[in-house]
Amino acid sequence: MPRFITDACIACGNCASECPVDCISEGEIYVIDPDLCIDCGACQENCPTDAIIEV
Repeated sequence: MPRFITDACIACGNCASECPVDCISEGEIYVIDPDLCIDCGACQENCPTDAIIEV
């Protein structure tokens, strides 16, 4: 099950830099492409605001 980035995202980029499959795109808040996400959890572990959740 892919993860989701909530509005608590501060767009710091930690998640994108840790993603092994580059499924996170930059923006006002970052977005995870559920078709590419392998649900490894690296993004969630590195999020300083706990903005990434499992869906």
